[in-house]
Amino acid sequence: MNGPLVFIGTLLLILLFFALWVVVTSNQLIMKRNRVKQCRSGICVALKQRNDLIPNLVATVKSYTDHENRTLNQIVALRNQANDTTDEARQIETGNRLSALLPRLRLNVEAYPDLKADQHYLSLQATLEEMERQLQAIRRTYNAAVTEYNNYVEMFPSSWVAHRKGHRPEALIEIPDPEQNVPDVKQLFD
Repeated sequence: MNGPLVFIGTLLLILLFFALWVVVTSNQLIMKRNRVKQCRSGICVALKQRNDLIPNLVATVKSYTDHENRTLNQIVALRNQANDTTDEARQIETGNRLSALLPRLRLNVEAYPDLKADQHYLSLQATLEEMERQLQAIRRTYNAAVTEYNNYVEMFPSSWVAHRKGHRPEALIEIPDPEQNVPDVKQLFD
């Protein structure tokens, strides 16, 4: 009589451990799948940030260099006009216009002595490099999460639970050919 009770007790204990293992494994699969989704979302956010940031930075650099070039070109043109004309009224008018431009140039130089177009280009380059580093890190994190999830989905015994719960392996990120090329930032300035 003791033998059948021990057998039934052992069988119930095995079934309890099996059920517990199925629940824990199922929860682990859900957790790993959600981590993959989170990493995928992080990549989308970083790409959106980069796509929003680059045109804004380029526009900022272009507007600064355009302003700087316009101001300098206007000053040079007005100075040349003042030197080329013999009409006093025209010289005064040109001088007044030149005087109106000089404070803007002096104000920029005095307020921001290190503010030069090349600094903006260096800043743009540094920002682009930082965005690319962030994207690389997020992609590595995503691929690590996918590998961990895929291992759990494909390796026995967790693959048994994964198959029954509808989990399928996720694809790793492979960098598309256009992104493997070095971006030509000069194109953005055209």
